[in-house]
Amino acid sequence: MNAPIDGFTAPGFERVADAFAATFTRHDAMGAALCVRVAGETVLDLWGGTADERERAPWTKDTISVIFSCTKGLTSILAARLVAEGRLDYGTPVVAYWPEFGASGKDAITVRDLLAHRSGLAAPRDVLTLEDAVEWDLVTGRLAAQEPLWEVGEGHAYHALTHGWLIGEVIRRVTGATVGQYFAELVAEPLHADAWIGLPPGARHRVAHMRAGQTLTALVAQQAAARPSGEIDWSDRSMTLGKAFPPELVDDNGGFNDPRVQAAELPGAGGIASARALASIWSSTVVETDGVRLLDPGTVQDAIRPQTEGTPVFGGQAPFPRWGMGFQLPSLAREYLGPTSFGHDGAGGQVAFADPAHQVGFAYLTNIMEAGPDPRATSVIDELRRTLRPHS
Repeated sequence: MNAPIDGFTAPGFERVADAFAATFTRHDAMGAALCVRVAGETVLDLWGGTADERERAPWTKDTISVIFSCTKGLTSILAARLVAEGRLDYGTPVVAYWPEFGASGKDAITVRDLLAHRSGLAAPRDVLTLEDAVEWDLVTGRLAAQEPLWEVGEGHAYHALTHGWLIGEVIRRVTGATVGQYFAELVAEPLHADAWIGLPPGARHRVAHMRAGQTLTALVAQQAAARPSGEIDWSDRSMTLGKAFPPELVDDNGGFNDPRVQAAELPGAGGIASARALASIWSSTVVETDGVRLLDPGTVQDAIRPQTEGTPVFGGQAPFPRWGMGFQLPSLAREYLGPTSFGHDGAGGQVAFADPAHQVGFAYLTNIMEAGPDPRATSVIDELRRTLRPHS
């Protein structure tokens, strides 16, 4: 596919733009966007391809997209800001903010444990439907009552969707606002960023249609074939909640393509944004951007101290990610620009992060979801690293 690429490339960043264009070569009807800010200035703002194959709609400057677990990075920014303001403490038990959470032996679990995927609540014990998943109080109530899946302190596992409800409810208890409301007030509105946790009806027509690519479809089929009959696969349950979402997270009109899901506040994976918005948000965590500085250097340093790494409770295939206070840290599973980079990637190929050393905010989004390791964003990041190195 030779998709026409539109947008802006600053002098000196042409090779990064070429790397972005090359991500289209093996995918028919793919859409994607890339935005990079350096020292607060936009150096790349590119888009191209197809936003909705069904309607042959092109990806335009105004296209927005589901960002999946990149949303966890945004909620982690909110938590870090509350810590900086003295309204939240990573080491405090969750029950200090959310008393009901102490049921079933969870009274010692800290905010740090929630953010670092150590709470034992990686998946619901109860099978949840889509109708359940869009009811905030129902899901948070079930999680508050639930017994952990493993003894807390004995390991970790990726809280693919529950992470958002857990830290989102803490944010709600501290601020009195829903996580979507607080995100809009603190982040999106000051930056004039097209980013939401809970999409307003007026923006629905701008959302790219997501599709599972061949490698993701094949991986899901392989995992289903290997799953022992009659046993709960907790890693699968963490993604599907039982019956709420397909294992690929999307189908033609369902999963995260469903307008009901996009309108709901799902801070584990339901954020919707443009690459331009995400690059601005991450830039503002490390340098003043459009008059906004979200996090100070000390807050960033505390938030990116490694908390979780290594083999998860439910196993899996190495390499494994690393996390700080909700932020995904550089690893063989997700390489960023350098050792101090922090952010979060998302299912199927989305990547958004900041790098303090280079004062970078980066975002790459695509609507063709592939299984990892996915070379598309990585190839762009590698070329950006080569481009910035002479100036470091």
